[in-house]
Amino acid sequence: MKHFLIKCILNGLALFIVVNIIPGMEIDKFSTLAAAAIVIAVLNAVIKPILIICTLPINILTLGLFTLVINALLMSLASGIIKNFYIKDFMSAFWGALLFSVVSIILSLIFGGGRPQVRIDVNGRHIR
Repeated sequence: MKHFLIKCILNGLALFIVVNIIPGMEIDKFSTLAAAAIVIAVLNAVIKPILIICTLPINILTLGLFTLVINALLMSLASGIIKNFYIKDFMSAFWGALLFSVVSIILSLIFGGGRPQVRIDVNGRHIR
């Protein structure tokens, strides 16, 4: 639960940065930003893995670049779910999702909101 909360906070910060950079994306107020961050985190945790599996052949053919289209679709879906979160068109969603991914990765590296490390004990030594 702690990891999900940290991810939502980092998503909110990343979304704030993206909305201020990408034209065609708007959020009215802070509560809308918080709701959008939570919805994006839930969509990425629940729906994105299903979409990745369903589109695996095209993802393999495009060397994973189709994932950018999936991210844009999920960003558009989030804007459809959240009132007062507007995305003008698909290209705004595409560039917004791309920038959101980059900013989210950078923030996760800086603030430690990344995935938990798995440690394996082999003969008394910890391996990461």
